[in-house]
Amino acid sequence: MDRFRPVMALLTAVALAVPGITALSTAAHAADVDLARNGGFEAGLDGWTCTAGKAVSSPVRSGSSALQATPAGSDHAQCSQSVTVQPNSEYTLTGHVRGAYVYLGASGTGTTDVSTWTQSAPDWQQLRTTFRTGASTTRVTIYTHGWYGTGAYYADDVSLVGPGASTGQPPAAPTGLSTGTVTSSSVALSWTASSGATSYAVYRDGAKVQTVSGTSATVTGLSASTAYSFQVSALNDAGESAKSAAVTATTTTGTGGGGSGDLPAHALVGYLHASFANGAGYTRLADVPDSWDVIDLAFGEPTSITSGDIRFTRCPVTECPNVESDADFKAAIKAKQAAGKKVLISIGGQNGQVQLTTTAARDTFVSSVSKIIDTYGLDGLDVDFEGHSLSLNADDTDFRNPKTPVIVNLISALKTLKAKYGSKFVLSMAPETFFVQMGYQFYGTGQWGGQDPRCGAYLPVIHALRDDLTLLHVQDYNSGPIMGLDNQYHSMGGADFHIAMTDMLLTGFPVAGNAGNVFPPLRPEQIAIGMPASTNAGNGHVSPAEVTKTLDCLTKRTNCGSYTTHGTWPALRGLMTWSVNWDRFAGWEFQRTFDNYFG
Repeated sequence: MDRFRPVMALLTAVALAVPGITALSTAAHAADVDLARNGGFEAGLDGWTCTAGKAVSSPVRSGSSALQATPAGSDHAQCSQSVTVQPNSEYTLTGHVRGAYVYLGASGTGTTDVSTWTQSAPDWQQLRTTFRTGASTTRVTIYTHGWYGTGAYYADDVSLVGPGASTGQPPAAPTGLSTGTVTSSSVALSWTASSGATSYAVYRDGAKVQTVSGTSATVTGLSASTAYSFQVSALNDAGESAKSAAVTATTTTGTGGGGSGDLPAHALVGYLHASFANGAGYTRLADVPDSWDVIDLAFGEPTSITSGDIRFTRCPVTECPNVESDADFKAAIKAKQAAGKKVLISIGGQNGQVQLTTTAARDTFVSSVSKIIDTYGLDGLDVDFEGHSLSLNADDTDFRNPKTPVIVNLISALKTLKAKYGSKFVLSMAPETFFVQMGYQFYGTGQWGGQDPRCGAYLPVIHALRDDLTLLHVQDYNSGPIMGLDNQYHSMGGADFHIAMTDMLLTGFPVAGNAGNVFPPLRPEQIAIGMPASTNAGNGHVSPAEVTKTLDCLTKRTNCGSYTTHGTWPALRGLMTWSVNWDRFAGWEFQRTFDNYFG
């Protein structure tokens, strides 16, 4: 109002002379409407697109819901929505927030984009800003976000008040949706145009995966031998139509997989304590039941962390009184192989830190691992690098093109071993969730620095070897909470954790929240879910009933609980456990659960 003060006398005279001015002002004010959709979050996140948000019932400023969003080290947890506006018009954006470093703003205004923020709001605090749209602006984006790694913030009662725009009606739902070419990783779709539509949203198993302007699309990044359901909706400035009728398609069988062709359709993988004893006791290889399809001998360890020189020393009699002789051990390996089982040497473990910092260490790794494989006539190698074996240099930001020597040299060594032994060579990996699924939020030191450089460090290794990799069995145990693709944290102790973690591997995910840097899905026949065999074996043990729920959800999409998967994978390979010894100690409960489920 300050700009009107120099002519106040003139305006007063005009107002007295022309009574209609007051009526016009009132009419203009009445035309202003609140254009924000679901600004109180009473309908959850309907209308909003959030990177890490959810609706909560407490705390709220009004109504029954509010937004809670949790920034991470590389994500400020933005929630936004696109709003239809009129050109050359004034708008006021307000919202109530709680938390530290909370922002409210508008972009795409056509003039000057605006934002406002509070450094600290221990209770609800209103943020307010105004802007004017440009001469041709018809849509703006309003948003709220926090700041990297500063904890959860809350927002409620967001409104955008100004002249409403005539948007007409949303289009009708598309019809005629059908599938075209189906491959092991993609499905082509087409449908009939909807009158008034400006674009179309494509949904895979209920989740929006892309938006296109035409009446066809190809959904990529799918897993082989997997059933998917698809729908489409029509969009225009007035909104989105209902979804079309669903169509289903099952992708074709994939190829590759590094020696997995002669594994059974569903396999049980177990680690056998071969170089040490502990509370579980020593189990002779010949005494391992036939249910175990892959037996990983634990462990081969380096002579020093950076030597690359791997040695496998069988458990001494002083520690394992019932240990078999070398001759009997080798005979047991041959007997297992004759029965169709695979016996691997597992490198690393909790105490076996391996850092291939030089090409000399890489070459020593290849020669020493080859010697172990040849000495015992083994089928392949399991990579169980834990602790500080793998980490990323600060400038190593793209999992598709790694630069860090310990990563590059490991990839090279494994490819050399694969080439040496050929297509029957079995290669498996057993990373912890911190090194794989945590990469959805964080990767290496992060764009601002300060993050743990080990975070996501297995991703470049898995990706580079995905065509050679027989099995990936991530250790879904001894893990902290991990954010799933639903942007919620999942914790050990139930089926949901295993379902969410496995869904990430079979669906793929943007690394560190970067939609342009997506880790592609693995094939279901490459995945075995890692679980502890008993409560003694490690944190995260679940009951047989929870194991069954996990398998039901992932292979049949039934019994899923609170997490919604992005697909159904009947070709999921199976289960891995630490360990055969601990399962024997617990009366073979884990083995029986697997046998009862898969037969």
